Amino acid sequence: MIRRTHTRALALLGLSASVVVLAACGAGGSGAPSPGGAAPSDAPAAAKDDALAKLVPAGVASDGKLVIGSDASYPPNEFYDTDGQTFVGMDVDLGKAVAQKLGLTAEFQNSAFGAILLGIGSDKYELGMSSFTINAEREKSVDLVSYFNAGTKAAVLKGNPDHLTLDDLCGKAVGTQKDTVQEEDVTARSKKCQAEGKAPIALTALQAQTDVTLALTSKRIAAMLADSPVVNYAVIQTNGQLEQLGNQYEAAPYGIALKKGQGDFTKAVQGAVQALIEDGSYGKIVTKWNGASGTDSAIKTAQINPDTGQ
Repeated sequence: MIRRTHTRALALLGLSASVVVLAACGAGGSGAPSPGGAAPSDAPAAAKDDALAKLVPAGVASDGKLVIGSDASYPPNEFYDTDGQTFVGMDVDLGKAVAQKLGLTAEFQNSAFGAILLGIGSDKYELGMSSFTINAEREKSVDLVSYFNAGTKAAVLKGNPDHLTLDDLCGKAVGTQKDTVQEEDVTARSKKCQAEGKAPIALTALQAQTDVTLALTSKRIAAMLADSPVVNYAVIQTNGQLEQLGNQYEAAPYGIALKKGQGDFTKAVQGAVQALIEDGSYGKIVTKWNGASGTDSAIKTAQINPDTGQ
């Protein structure tokens, strides 16, 4: 759920049916980003790597599945297609390809973002792929394999009718997804406003990013902050209703989350991502969901628990 990180709460359980429906709503009816223009999850199958497959623990490989927890409200990274049932997105295609490299079939399960790491700790999920930004705090509880770089971006209504800048959002209504680094960002900005004798920012933090985008297109908020690929996608999919405000900032890698201390299994996942980078599959998937802008966010080397300085 950048980005969906720094201190995401682990106590959230479940995702309401209404959120699932909104994730599949089109811009014409709701103002939320429409998945209708997105390509289906039709990436070509990745070839199994026998050496990497041997590193997968028997307990994971025995059922032939790789169970992945993800929050289906964050297009274009992970969301439901127009049928409301098919999980699609960049993370979905990459997760499927990682599983194929390991001789397994990916099974994505929808979850509230804050409950995914909890599910990994309790062995409900074998991986978490949901735009988790890698940082030192998160690395204390899970191992993370890097696969993409993203930063924070802001969006406003087309033409920026409130004449906003990122440096002064004081007194304005700003939306973020709940429990994300953007929520922390806006909270910190609001405290700065108050310290300077200005009005605080009116923060609206919602469970689903699709709800945040809808709040902006329906003019209930003046701006929103989200991960860079999410803002890029929202600008396109809302048919000119939104525009980017300022530039991306605080870029950091996304990571595939695994239960801490699994050794060879974590190495297998890292090796699978690296193999996809080297055979060109990774680049095709990143470009498919991010267009030309994905080139700048693609990585060349997958790492386990990289030091991001955050």
